[in-house]
Amino acid sequence: MPLQPFTKNFADNSTEAGFQFTFYCDNCRDGYKTKFVASKTYRRGRLLRGAGRLFGAAAQIAGKYSIGYGAERATDVISERFQGMTPAWHKEHEAAFGLAQNEAKAHFSRCPKCTKWVCENCWNEQANLCVTCAPREAVEVAAARAEKMAQDIKAKAAGTQVFTGKIEKKVTICPACGKPAGTGKFCVNCGAKLEFVICPKCGAKNPTGIRFCGECGDKLG
Repeated sequence: MPLQPFTKNFADNSTEAGFQFTFYCDNCRDGYKTKFVASKTYRRGRLLRGAGRLFGAAAQIAGKYSIGYGAERATDVISERFQGMTPAWHKEHEAAFGLAQNEAKAHFSRCPKCTKWVCENCWNEQANLCVTCAPREAVEVAAARAEKMAQDIKAKAAGTQVFTGKIEKKVTICPACGKPAGTGKFCVNCGAKLEFVICPKCGAKNPTGIRFCGECGDKLG
């Protein structure tokens, strides 16, 4: 008989030696694992597919439930795992599952609005709703303040001048051909050798043949 859980998000961690279940929060997927209950019919029954398949399937279910593993597929895998067990073992299994649900329900609350079963961390006691349907006021206020603070910091930074220099492009004119000469020792257009006169006032390099510094306007030579 398929198990009928109070929440679709659960994992059956039972083995032939005993029974244990993990129930997951519908919101955050955190799980609560119930106490282990030893089987009274242990050693009388054996799994048809062996203990290796049993433990592998248990780990597979526990891992996949955290990413929305389907309840129908889970029931199929669980039924497959426990083929070959005695009727007495299955009766124990069902009884243990009922006890496990009662144990787990003490750690979950069912939201009357969205009908999800959520853990204590996802339950708003003041509103009697889950935090998705009724977010906690203090948490929302703190989050809103942090968001506004970040916006204010960015706005303040956007209005603050952090660079006071000049952005300009300096072009050296070749004294031979009168075209931009580039930055090397020879003109990129005519190949003439570029000789520079250092301005005694600002230190800027100026091509030969000009009388005034192209940087500060001071007279050269």
